[in-house]
Amino acid sequence: MSELYRIGCAAGFSGDRLGVARPIVDEFLRIGEPACLIFESLAERTLALAQLDRRQNPEAGFEPLLAEMIEPILADCVLNHIPIVGNFGAANPEGAARLIAEIADKQGLPNLKIAIVKGDAIAPSVFLNYLSESDRKILSEHELVSANVYLGAHEIAQALTAGAQIVITGRVADPALTVGPLMAYFDKQWDDWNFLGQATMAGHLLECGAQVTGGYFADPHTKDVPDLAHVGFPMIEFDSAGNCCITKPANTGGLVSRMTVTEQLLYEVHDPAQYLTPDVVADISGAQLNELGENRIMLKGVTGHLRPDTLKANICIDGGWLAEAEISYAGHHALERAKLAAEIIRARLSADLELRIDYIGSSSVFASDAGGGPVFTAHHGFEDIRLRVASAHQDKALATRLCREVTALYTCGPAGGGGVRTSLRPRLNTLVAYVPRDLVHSSYEFFGLAS
Repeated sequence: MSELYRIGCAAGFSGDRLGVARPIVDEFLRIGEPACLIFESLAERTLALAQLDRRQNPEAGFEPLLAEMIEPILADCVLNHIPIVGNFGAANPEGAARLIAEIADKQGLPNLKIAIVKGDAIAPSVFLNYLSESDRKILSEHELVSANVYLGAHEIAQALTAGAQIVITGRVADPALTVGPLMAYFDKQWDDWNFLGQATMAGHLLECGAQVTGGYFADPHTKDVPDLAHVGFPMIEFDSAGNCCITKPANTGGLVSRMTVTEQLLYEVHDPAQYLTPDVVADISGAQLNELGENRIMLKGVTGHLRPDTLKANICIDGGWLAEAEISYAGHHALERAKLAAEIIRARLSADLELRIDYIGSSSVFASDAGGGPVFTAHHGFEDIRLRVASAHQDKALATRLCREVTALYTCGPAGGGGVRTSLRPRLNTLVAYVPRDLVHSSYEFFGLAS
């Protein structure tokens, strides 16, 4: 067994850049040592959208770009014993498995061992008693669409140990995509809290893709990043002691430095001493980052503690319809004309709809839902304002009125409005509960076979 195990991440969210897996796989092939490729493409918003897609089409509900992600690298990974782990199953892991099996057949890779992690979808009987009273009332007034818990890495590791070449999950904690392969390769115990903490933070560094290799970090003249147009996606080198080196493929753009790694290490961490995941409570309060060379940073000093007794559950409910409409005003008094247009929309709709109004180019970032925020006057010289109006409502007909009223501004005034764009789409709302883990029964099975 090699002392090091390598994992590369080729997606940080659904819709991430395509083609970035190729440099990672090429690097694995060049090195020729044990490695795994992961795709992290599932967020709360993404899972909600996947649930909506599956409601419309039972065959849909998994990552829409899955074929483009997998086709270019599947044969190289399979033939060189590089397992692929991804949460691209979203709301329909079986559909994702079916698609990958079809791609494998076309590429002459029959009998591919594809494992599906099951158990993240839960019934109301599991979570109902763990909602707040106000959330139970909300649930009683809306249609339940789905409920999913964040699973850990155990089933991923089991599937890999059993010989899976592809592991497909739905809702798992993001670091679990890394923890599973590391636990399987190094054959660690599930109460080795320090190793689990170290593996979890390695997964945390990988989970957002190019965010740790300079992408989200870049800020011209303050935090410059070379060749960001060709940014390389991250890789880790991990040993049995839990030491983690974060790097990226050779001959790619981007940057791995103490600063990029520090930013990602702290990303979405509320308490550095208690980063809660299904597998462990990770502790980075004593973490150390050391430079090993260009684009190579070593992470040490992470510890771990007993895992939580509960698992987080996201409950999606029908949120009605989201209507959005935009129109542009340019030139002299552009902001004043946009504000007049907003007043017109308020006068015509505010009795029936709660409106969100933004003046893009002026106060779209800091404005309140009422359209407040920074006050600007004409002498600031705004020449191009994009008015955005949005509202959510259970009644589709009422939501549709917003789109029609903004469209009518073309000729109903004020002067010079143009470039109207409208959108009407179904919406999901989310409730959160923390359920005892012994109420959740997770497992894995091989696609087309019983586990």
